[in-house]
Amino acid sequence: MEISGPAFFIGKGDDSLISFGSGQPDMPPPVEAFDILKTYTGFKYGPVQGEEPLRAALAEKYAGSTADDFVITNGASEAIDIVLRAISKEGGTVLLPRPYYYSYPFNVRYAGMTPVYYDLVDGKIDFDIFAQVLDEATAVVINSPSNPTGTVQNVDTLKKIEALCAERGVWVISDEVYKDIIYVRENYLIQGPKVVTINSFSKTYAMCGLRVGYVYTQNKELVEKIVEMRTHTAMNTSIVGQMMALAALSSPASYIAHNLEVWKARRDMMVSGMRELGLDLWEPEGAFYVLPKFEDSGRTVAELYEKHRVITYDGAWFGAPGRVRFSYALDASKIIEGLSRLKEFLTEK
Repeated sequence: MEISGPAFFIGKGDDSLISFGSGQPDMPPPVEAFDILKTYTGFKYGPVQGEEPLRAALAEKYAGSTADDFVITNGASEAIDIVLRAISKEGGTVLLPRPYYYSYPFNVRYAGMTPVYYDLVDGKIDFDIFAQVLDEATAVVINSPSNPTGTVQNVDTLKKIEALCAERGVWVISDEVYKDIIYVRENYLIQGPKVVTINSFSKTYAMCGLRVGYVYTQNKELVEKIVEMRTHTAMNTSIVGQMMALAALSSPASYIAHNLEVWKARRDMMVSGMRELGLDLWEPEGAFYVLPKFEDSGRTVAELYEKHRVITYDGAWFGAPGRVRFSYALDASKIIEGLSRLKEFLTEK
């Protein structure tokens, strides 16, 4: 069986499957998000830019910002797509890290530009390599914590990128959907006149299916352009979803702190379990993915699924052939069972 991409697995699931595939938190959203449904009655069209109370609440999380600096989108996916289309220019190039999130190259091409890659070194940005290939790029994408590597970029490196891109007038698109799932330090927010931060409520608040994300930038011209484009495309993001997101922001800090401890425990279980099996991998510093090496990643993914009922994602889909991505967004008991099935696969080789 040839499995050509993640779409093959999305939506698949039964009691016999162990899915290390989708990056979808299995923990519930905060109870505050559910509570509004008891009395909520607003189901009309909403502002294209997003509900003002939600944008104002987000502004409180970003020092020096206002509600006008945010556009609420249908998840981070629409945010990345519409930002790239808004800044697109003929002959434009976008510099992507490799390994990359599998949608990035498609998003760039759909926007009429060309993806150009810089290779991460052990999952980290080497600034000298980055600077050498920056050239006349229209934009660069930074993803920290990273999907699929689980690595977190060094603050000194991010500050150098911040300064270099500002000097050259290059857009920085910072994908920070995992910013609240970092095990090694606090998140560093890249800033500047041509910086765009992408985030969503999917990972932090386990609200993937509600599709509430956002663009944050202090570039007023870009905000206006995005709003104008959305008027003719998606219009508004789900009003109910936005109000649930607003309620989630009022949940106690203990919600995020508790989930982070769960992610760390699962991370440790995955890393120790895989190293006991002799696999070579980076220890995740954030997000909830590991990316171990396998001699034939495509065959590994196919055989794990066909013979062992285990879903994994081929590293080749992320620009990393010879590696396989495992998500540990599943219960500890399933992780143990999945590692047991992985051991069986490795024993049969």
